[in-house]
Amino acid sequence: VRAQGDTYQVVADVSQFEPPDIVVTTSNGHVAIQAEKVAEDGTVCDTFTHQCRLPEDTDPLSVSCALTDAGTLVITARRR
Repeated sequence: VRAQGDTYQVVADVSQFEPPDIVVTTSNGHVAIQAEKVAEDGTVCDTFTHQCRLPEDTDPLSVSCALTDAGTLVITARRR
């Protein structure tokens, strides 16, 4: 988690996954990123999991995420 001005940022490289394969959740001050690539035969061929705790002064209702064209997932949250 990086502090940048009045926001916090979490950045992850998920370029090997398609947008529908990526799930971001927040719960109890944590952000979790889960991604799973499924082959045509139904087997899981690649996974990505990352979880981090947001700083205490994070506004939990301000958490948002965006996926860049290059496949970088950027999660931002405002500081109180």
